[in-house]
Amino acid sequence: MPAGYTYILGSATGTLYIGVTSDLYTRIMQHRNGTYEGFSKKYGCVRLLYYENFGDIRLAIAREKQLKGWRREKKLDLIRTTNPEFKDLSEKYGWKLITRHEHMNP
Repeated sequence: MPAGYTYILGSATGTLYIGVTSDLYTRIMQHRNGTYEGFSKKYGCVRLLYYENFGDIRLAIAREKQLKGWRREKKLDLIRTTNPEFKDLSEKYGWKLITRHEHMNP
């Protein structure tokens, strides 16, 4: 089985999205570029607030299901354990957030 990630994204208005993937970088880019359809696109969830890495994708899927069953405050407390300022964690990897109103410099 491939490895996997469980992750939490946030929107500018505070909406949270929980997902799972085997390729975190590609999935975050899909969310940012608007090519990943569904809830996260509809509500603008593009900021990586939290993630966990698992050696087996099945464990990541089980964790995703667990987190989705939690109340909002418990999810926020989890994010605060590693990201108390709710910064976009992907920026530390060079994945600078570009909003719909910004353009990349050539």
